[in-house]
Amino acid sequence: MDQTLAKLRVAIVHEWFVDRSGSERVVEQILNIVPQADLYAVVDFLPEDLRWFIRHKPVRTTFIQQLPGARKRYRSYLPLMPLAIEQHDLSSYDVVVSSSHAVAKGVLTGPDQLHISYVHSPMRYAWDLQHQYLKEAGLDRGMKAWLARWVLHRARSWDYRTANGVDHFVANSAFIARRIWKTYRREATVIYPPVDTANFALEENKEDYYLTASRMVPYKKVGVIVDAFARMPDKKLVVIGDGPEYAKVVAKGKANVAFLGYQGHRDLRRYMERARAFVFAAEEDFGITPVEALACGTPVLAYGKGGALESVRGLDQPHPTGLFFGEQTPEAIVDAVERFEVLRCRIDPIDCRKRAEQFSQERFVQEFRALMLNLLAARQPIRLGRASERPSEERQKGVQGGR
Repeated sequence: MDQTLAKLRVAIVHEWFVDRSGSERVVEQILNIVPQADLYAVVDFLPEDLRWFIRHKPVRTTFIQQLPGARKRYRSYLPLMPLAIEQHDLSSYDVVVSSSHAVAKGVLTGPDQLHISYVHSPMRYAWDLQHQYLKEAGLDRGMKAWLARWVLHRARSWDYRTANGVDHFVANSAFIARRIWKTYRREATVIYPPVDTANFALEENKEDYYLTASRMVPYKKVGVIVDAFARMPDKKLVVIGDGPEYAKVVAKGKANVAFLGYQGHRDLRRYMERARAFVFAAEEDFGITPVEALACGTPVLAYGKGGALESVRGLDQPHPTGLFFGEQTPEAIVDAVERFEVLRCRIDPIDCRKRAEQFSQERFVQEFRALMLNLLAARQPIRLGRASERPSEERQKGVQGGR
């Protein structure tokens, strides 16, 4: 650990601790850089068997932790979260690192504190994805819809204003850096999230099935993938994951589609290693699962928007690792599978593995540590007292002119 960082008082602010997903893995690796850091969140319902990744540290939470039903419905308290996150007193810290996809970046900091915000995305449902979010939530009509729109309007105002409290933005992809610029008009350094590539093995011998794995929520478009393979009865698809749309997606399946539900890491890894290709139809901020598939030497067929464009190399690039389809439709996925069947000999599993290693945990730690050190070195102490003792040249001229 760098001695400069070891001497700092550091706070890490995260939205909520309830599981260990992509954003939590960012927190985990930041703790490897500054293990002395204290943790803050809106709520903390992390199971005891997962607390190892935050080093069994206590998490300071907000009043939302104690509200009725918060354990299962904490997201329902979104309208209160801006107020809640502002109640954290971080005035004793030298550095504040927020891991933000909703409200974490809105913590209050002072002029002598360095606030670095690692942004997984600006508040998606309040900005460019508002209409999609309201439609999927059934809130596009009626009085509840107008109330939701008013809440999101207020959230946008708060989100934009609190961007001024961040000294330096870090984006998890160039795609999100563009979204940060569009939303806040602020530049951002791109540091890709950490992927545990060492926990996946290269397998060059593939079996005759395609794989998709994700939580079954609308924007993941798992149902669209299943619809596509229903039109290709000679192609086998394995679907791993569960979620609110599980029953709806299963109802679309045919005999060539196997639904395995939730699978632990060991079984997921085994299916990834042996799959002919991994199919990914979501527009993600970055997308860790496709990189895990690449780490197994498995090509990725991905929707050509969002973070996948930065992790997957298409057939038009040197050392390709997959190919893209242009629309989130069954027809586009069928076409992609047919093209892949013809051209898959051009994709080398070793190239897939090498590409994945560019997004490793070690790379993240190295880049984020270097960023913190550079930002600390660039900061100059603010001496308001001395400055106020010496009137500016313009002020002196004004005083003289008034005599």
